[in-house]
Amino acid sequence: MLAVPVTDADHAKGDADAAVTLVEYGDYQCPACGMAYPFVQDILQRNGSKLRFVFRNFPLSQAHPYASMAAQVAEGASTLGRFWQMHDWLYQHQDDWTQVGAEGIADGVQAVGLDPTQLEQALEDGAIAERVRHDFMGGVRSGVNGTPSFYLNGQLYSGGFDTLGQAVDKLIAQAR
Repeated sequence: MLAVPVTDADHAKGDADAAVTLVEYGDYQCPACGMAYPFVQDILQRNGSKLRFVFRNFPLSQAHPYASMAAQVAEGASTLGRFWQMHDWLYQHQDDWTQVGAEGIADGVQAVGLDPTQLEQALEDGAIAERVRHDFMGGVRSGVNGTPSFYLNGQLYSGGFDTLGQAVDKLIAQAR
């Protein structure tokens, strides 16, 4: 069960009144999250206003040394109005930036049109690290023990991400 309800403070795509809310706890450096990304994008594209998608940070820093940095950069990008652009770039270019870390992430900052000085100022604010920690702790309280972890209307989805679309479709059909 999702321990931290979705609020306006979450990064969300879609209508707050959608029939289905899909929450992902993800790690930008996690290979499985990278593999799930296109499935999630397809689900979003197919369902339009019937689905709201929420992304929360769950960097597994012990296994992925650049995950926390990537999460903080995405959150910093959020303060500059470019969260989803940075989110998407990190997953779309995961194989590239994970090989070189900070240099690779800097390429993403440039690619999504962020001012590096403004981003650096945003990252110096402790609120960014606190946001990532808050997401992570909410995931821990919700029972997340790996990434990606998905919740459908507050319930942990235990199937594979390759069948996630079918589960979303079923919930949407039930809501009619």
